[in-house]
Amino acid sequence: MYAVIVTVISAILLAGAATLLKPAQDANLKKEKQENILSVVGKTNPDDYKNFEQYIKSVVVDEAGNEVTGVNAFDIDVALDKRIKAKNPDHKLMYPLYIYEENGKKTYILQLSGVGLWGPIWGYLALDEDGNTIKQAVFDHKGETPGLGAEINTDAFEGQFANKKIFNGDEFVSVQVTKEAKEEGDLHKVDAISGGTITSTGVSNMLRDDIKFYLTYLKKSQS
Repeated sequence: MYAVIVTVISAILLAGAATLLKPAQDANLKKEKQENILSVVGKTNPDDYKNFEQYIKSVVVDEAGNEVTGVNAFDIDVALDKRIKAKNPDHKLMYPLYIYEENGKKTYILQLSGVGLWGPIWGYLALDEDGNTIKQAVFDHKGETPGLGAEINTDAFEGQFANKKIFNGDEFVSVQVTKEAKEEGDLHKVDAISGGTITSTGVSNMLRDDIKFYLTYLKKSQS
């Protein structure tokens, strides 16, 4: 009886704590997301996130490349939507897209979601208004191995993506993370992480699949 009472009381306390802490946790997650989005356009001041809506326009894009109204970009869980899509092919995906404009030039910030060796990986990619040139990328992970797959969240890895191209002529080729030798100045490949083959492949797949989702919208925006 004592054990049952203690278990019930503990469960009630834990549930109460989770409920009370959820608003703060959600606020921290939103702040982290805003800081990541701003970082790929060079806004790295710790307080920049407070003016996020002044810098960034948030839209939601569907599979046909149309803007979706009535949906908050920050409410979309891309990873969850992908899992639902895998089980139900009729499920319609929606992706958040963030637009930064400075001196009359737009930067499109694409949200990415994939799978590494040990769990989810994700990132944000800043694409020039030409719809082809990567300006900057930032990646993160939930539980990749320190010194190996976790290296996707380092300046050395992320910095390789600046000025890479996602098109070769008119063909979409994305950017490949590879261990293969590449020619100097290759615009479509970056070096994989030593000892992090599976995570590197996960980044490659994430880039290919998620950039491709946005292409119809980007093409419409340029027409």
